[in-house]
Amino acid sequence: MMFESTELVRFSAHTGETGWGWHDMMGFGYFGIFGALLMLLFWIAIIAGVVWFIKWLVEQSSSGSRKSALEILDEKYARGEIDDEEYERRKRKLLEG
Repeated sequence: MMFESTELVRFSAHTGETGWGWHDMMGFGYFGIFGALLMLLFWIAIIAGVVWFIKWLVEQSSSGSRKSALEILDEKYARGEIDDEEYERRKRKLLEG
């Protein structure tokens, strides 16, 4: 008999008949700390995904405007900023390293 009355008190506390009632593990229900950690990991993953996506978008938009060193060298040669010797010397240097 005593066991039944104790269980009834625990059940009524869990069902919330007295307001919020008593819950296991600081109000997180039966998930306990495990549920809180899963929620934290979920939000960290969401935030990291958004940051990664923004970084990817920025890299995609700026990658089209980048020129290689050889392209810049070719442009300088075409504009007449450097002569034949300088062009060949710089081109050899770029292709070596």
